[in-house]
Amino acid sequence: MRGRTFITLGAAGLAVLAWASGSAAQRGGTFQGSMEDPAIAYTKAPVSNVVADLNARLADGTLQLRFDGRAGYLQSALDALNLSIDSQLLLFSQTSLQAARIGPANPRALFFNDRAALGWVRDGDVIEVAAHDAAQGIVFYTLDQKPVVAGGPPQFKRAFVCLGCHVTSDTLGVPGLLNFSTTESGPGSLMRAVAMNQGTPLAARWGGWLVTGATGGAAHRGNELPALDPARRRDLRSVDGLFEPDGYRAATSDVGALLVFSHQTQMMNLLTRIGWEARAADPQLHPAAASSPDAEQRVAEMMRGIAAEVVDYMLFIDEAALPGGVQASAGFASRFAAVGPRDARGRSLHELDLTRRLLKYPCSYLIYSPAFDALPPSAKAPVFRRLWEVLSGGDRGERYRRALSREDRQAIVEILRDTKKDLPDYFAGQVG
Repeated sequence: MRGRTFITLGAAGLAVLAWASGSAAQRGGTFQGSMEDPAIAYTKAPVSNVVADLNARLADGTLQLRFDGRAGYLQSALDALNLSIDSQLLLFSQTSLQAARIGPANPRALFFNDRAALGWVRDGDVIEVAAHDAAQGIVFYTLDQKPVVAGGPPQFKRAFVCLGCHVTSDTLGVPGLLNFSTTESGPGSLMRAVAMNQGTPLAARWGGWLVTGATGGAAHRGNELPALDPARRRDLRSVDGLFEPDGYRAATSDVGALLVFSHQTQMMNLLTRIGWEARAADPQLHPAAASSPDAEQRVAEMMRGIAAEVVDYMLFIDEAALPGGVQASAGFASRFAAVGPRDARGRSLHELDLTRRLLKYPCSYLIYSPAFDALPPSAKAPVFRRLWEVLSGGDRGERYRRALSREDRQAIVEILRDTKKDLPDYFAGQVG
């Protein structure tokens, strides 16, 4: 495990962090190319995401945002981005652009779905939004938290300053999302931040976060507040009474939502990385580059290797167990399950399990995302091929047999056959 120290200059001060990489089993290589490669052009190429669509509606007047007291534009932005209140996550660690305003008495609120994540700090200067772009990975925006009196309607502005922290080995070398569990020894001390994903044991998760709901007796690092009795930290039902509630949307930071967020942050980063690797290696997108059969073979081998990493994560092969089961809020669980497409038998990749693993049918619902659909053929083809190799039983390695029963694999294939429009024809084959 490698330790690193970062000093991040935000709008309101300095946050000093020392962080270590997360589970090695869930992380492979990182993108080594340039984000300004002509095939990528992260800062200059057109974008395609929900915030870009929202900005167009704000500009033509078909949408207006309402400023409301200490919440500012929060509720209007949530409504416009289709971010549900029950997705609210609360964290008091000072790991954001507005770190100086965050703490136990004023936690940061995050809201998310499978297209965007929004960060709000009460009395902050801006609302922060990270949108999952079809081609560019995570694109960062800020919205000024002040009523517009002149100069036209409010707009979400590209925030390239975020790249100072959001392009690291923990994001696989691409602009991505970070999900940290933090600890510190006291005020003004060095903060240690460990990247979390679905492979992180629960005992190491959620330092610096508030966690509501039950974890079936499993210990975690959440709710470590001086004002909170240690006996209440494990199965906290509500954050009522922990801080003054003005401006906040809910009194929960649901454990089910936290688990979903832990999965999808790294899944989004993996999709970005494989897409960027394919584009950076494509000689047709680099006119001056010479191509040869040997070079093409090397690229194909590289893409198969990255595809294997993507598929392992997509199928939750190294997911940490949920001992004893988890109790999420009924509101989040039912809404999340209702979002995804269903097969002829009514099954969906959005259904939560939470008794021993996150999903009832362990295959990432981000297979339906615009970013997956927009993958270049040289990335999508090996992902589909490897996905079928595992689901069909062609790879009978111990890791796969332990993670996925034949019933799991059969159910996932049947769901994909009915719900994934560009599924290759060979998915009609037999599951062994």
